[in-house]
Amino acid sequence: MHNPIEPPLLTADIPGVGGAIKRQPGDFEVEEVPAYEPSGVGEHLFLWIEKTGMGAEYFARQIAGRLDLSLGDVGIAGLKDRHAVTRQYVSVPATTEGRLSLLDGDGIRVLRSSRHVNKLRAGHLRGNRFRLLVRDADRSRGDDLNAIVERIRSHGLVNYYGEQRFGVGGDTSNIGMLMLRQEPLPRRPSAFLRKLALSAVQSWLFNAYLARRFTEGLLRTVIPGEVMAKWPVGGMFNVEDIEAEQPRLESREIVPAGPMFGRKMFAACGEAAEREAAVLRDANLTIEQFGGFGKLLQGTRRHALIYIDDLSSEWEPEGLRLTFTLPTGSYATVLLREVMKVSGAADVREPDVDD
Repeated sequence: MHNPIEPPLLTADIPGVGGAIKRQPGDFEVEEVPAYEPSGVGEHLFLWIEKTGMGAEYFARQIAGRLDLSLGDVGIAGLKDRHAVTRQYVSVPATTEGRLSLLDGDGIRVLRSSRHVNKLRAGHLRGNRFRLLVRDADRSRGDDLNAIVERIRSHGLVNYYGEQRFGVGGDTSNIGMLMLRQEPLPRRPSAFLRKLALSAVQSWLFNAYLARRFTEGLLRTVIPGEVMAKWPVGGMFNVEDIEAEQPRLESREIVPAGPMFGRKMFAACGEAAEREAAVLRDANLTIEQFGGFGKLLQGTRRHALIYIDDLSSEWEPEGLRLTFTLPTGSYATVLLREVMKVSGAADVREPDVDD
C-alpha cells in the first residue's frame, strides 16, 4: 500500500476563504470548450445539451433509451459531474432528427442541434469552462483572495491530479499498485476497475514527481534532459540547451511535461531521467512492470503547469463566484484547494477526460 499524497500548495503562505461548494446543482456550472464546431452537413447530429443533476453514465443511457439507440450510437467527448449544471455536445445518428423532442425533460434540455460528418469521440474537446459558487466564504479575506488569484494568474497552476482520481482513501490507486507488483488483490477487479486502477497509479506517480519538483523549487527551472511541451498545445522535445530553453519556459512558450509512466512514454534523458526513475524506486516499482498490460499502460506526458488567463473572482450575495477555463484533464478541485484551503474542496467529482 502507499500513502495518499497531499500536494504542496502554490499559495500555502496565504490564508484561504473557506466555504462550501455544491450545495445546489446550480452552484457548479461546467461548459465544454469543444475541439471543433459541427460542420452543418453529415450523417451525425451534434446536440448541444444542458443536463442538471445527472451522472455521466446515466446521462448516456438516457440519451440512448429516449431515442431508441444502442449505447454505442451515442458519442460523448467528456464525462461531466453529476452534482452540477453542465453543457456539452453529444452526437447521435442523424436518423433521430425527428425524435429529438423526446429528449427534453427530467434533467435534460436540448439547446441546439447541427449535423456533422463524424461521431463525437472521447477527448474531442479543448477544455472546460467553470462557473462556481463558494457559499459561506469568508468575506473578510478579500485581500487574501486577491493575492491568491494574482499568484495563480502570474505563476500558473501546478497541474496535479485531484484526489478524487485515486478513490476513497486511495483505494483505487492501491489496487493498481498491487496489480503492477503482481501481488494478491482483495477482490477480482472488473475490466473497468482494472483500467481505472492502473490509470490512478500513473496519476499518483505523476503527483509524486510534481510534488517533489515543486518542493525542491524546480517547477520553473529547466532540468537537463527533461521533456518539454509547447504551451498551450504542440509537440514535445528533450532539453539540450538549458540557456536557450529557460527563457522560453519563463515566457510561457513551453512547460515541463511530467511522466505518465508506460512502455511508450516519451523518454527523458540524463539528470531528468534519473529523477523520474527515483519516483518509481520510491514506490517500489520498475518501468518493466508497466509492460504487461497492453494498451492500458501505454504511457504519455502531462503538462506540469497550466496557465489560467481568464481566472476571475467576484463576491455575490450568496458567496464567492469563481470563473475560469481549464484544459482537458485538469481539475477544478486543485484550484479550489488553493482558494478555499479546506478539505471540502475535494468533494467536487469531475470525472477524468484525459485518458
